Amino acid sequence: MGPTRTRDLVAAVFATAVAGYLLVRVVYRWFPPITGWTGASLLGVAVGVAGWGFYVRARINDGEVGVGPGRLHPLAVARSVLIAKASAWMGSVVLGWWLAVVAYLLPRRSELQVAADDTAGAVVAGLCALALVAAALWLQNCCKSPDEPPESPDTAPV
Repeated sequence: MGPTRTRDLVAAVFATAVAGYLLVRVVYRWFPPITGWTGASLLGVAVGVAGWGFYVRARINDGEVGVGPGRLHPLAVARSVLIAKASAWMGSVVLGWWLAVVAYLLPRRSELQVAADDTAGAVVAGLCALALVAAALWLQNCCKSPDEPPESPDTAPV
């Protein structure tokens, strides 16, 4: 399993934004109000993922990875990579959705009062999704062994 490529995440954001925009054009009238709290749960997940990244990084740098009491098991690090990859993909899809909503709302703010009211909440939700992607990539980076050489573009898995 190789590291999550940023270009793949950007492609997921773009594809979701295009599909989401087409969907929002059809179903926006049935949306509930979008408040600042709408995407705040993503920020909580991002903080948890980033905190776990700092913990894993500290344990790896202290040499406390391996089998034994008080050590971080190698399978826990592998599971952390799995959580990081899943969080990065989910965050990028959700970011694409909120970018689609914002792209729909911005031009309609002067015409529709509800669009003006929903814009701030959609922007906050998009920023929280971006924070989740950043935290997930941070956790994935923290799970690398300190002895691992940096990956060059020629040796990256396809």
